[in-house]
Amino acid sequence: MNFIPYSKQSIEQDDIDAVVETLKSDFLTTGPKIKEFEDALSDYCGANYVVAVANGTAALHLASLALLKSRDKVLTTPNSFLATSNSILYVGAKPIFVDIAEDGNIDLDLCEEVLKKDPSIKALYGVSFSGRMLNQKKLAYLRQTYNISILEDNAHSIGAVYDGIKSGSCANSECGIFSFHPVKHLTTAEGGAITTNSKEIYEKLLMLRAHGMVKTPDMKPWEYEMRELGFNYRITDIQCALGLTQLKKQVGFLQRRYEIAKAYDKALENTNVKPLYTYDGTSSYHLYVVQVDFTKLSITKEDLFNTLKEKNIGIQLHYIPINKQPYYKSLGYGSENTPVMDNYYRECFSLPMYPLLSDEEQSYVIKTLLEVLR
Repeated sequence: MNFIPYSKQSIEQDDIDAVVETLKSDFLTTGPKIKEFEDALSDYCGANYVVAVANGTAALHLASLALLKSRDKVLTTPNSFLATSNSILYVGAKPIFVDIAEDGNIDLDLCEEVLKKDPSIKALYGVSFSGRMLNQKKLAYLRQTYNISILEDNAHSIGAVYDGIKSGSCANSECGIFSFHPVKHLTTAEGGAITTNSKEIYEKLLMLRAHGMVKTPDMKPWEYEMRELGFNYRITDIQCALGLTQLKKQVGFLQRRYEIAKAYDKALENTNVKPLYTYDGTSSYHLYVVQVDFTKLSITKEDLFNTLKEKNIGIQLHYIPINKQPYYKSLGYGSENTPVMDNYYRECFSLPMYPLLSDEEQSYVIKTLLEVLR
């Protein structure tokens, strides 16, 4: 059996052809494919505006510049990749880490408790962890009741739906972001996007993406104005050509992820491996996360990782609590009361989940995992 990673991209001949066609065109960087991709993504997720950028971290940074001011307090989750809370720090704001719920997402009820105690909090950065969207009714309630800005980090959840609300539609948030890293649902190699329904935010994002520059029709041919301190966070036409072909395959990609999730659910029934949640047709299943109580076993988590690697299976851990990272500890974090997150970290790991995973490979993963744990 060849090595089975926890995730990988699905690239086919039409993806390659689209990239080659763009390579032969007049535009490699800022050309027509970018707007074409943005429009297609807007149609797919239902947001009025989309700004495609260099990567998911750039998307978070620009969204933070549009939403936050220095020293703003922002509720966020310890269960994410570093970029989510780092983007808050980038703009001089302050993350406040809130414990997670049993599904791995930030606990919105706990968020409300914090908001009641501290009305100076300005925003909430929620993550649709593993592909499962946040409770949209609760988000809408918190946004309206406490007058906070909401950013939805949808890096895991393109294609997910909550009560008819699509991930990235910004129905109950100011901004959403996507990542198009190779392990995500669709890839542009590197890449990301911000979605919003605000024209004001959209125009600011466009400016910040390109060095803070503006060029208007009334200017001389050579003129442009730098109106804010922006960045070179532009995506390329080559990347967006790939993104367009990948986006067309999302229905098939999602269907295969659903099949894999349901097969895992069935195989792990009545075992000591517990899915973070079982299939209900709403998650987009970027990850298939399970939990094991290692205190009841003779094997450690580290042993499990190493043994499965020897057997050509790559599992992964999502995530180490951000607030416990050395840099965050140096800022005074690490002592937050997050018992659910702490227990989750001790027990969790992610099994292989991607459209190209074959039934034979999945069966091998399940069989080997259960044998090793026994």
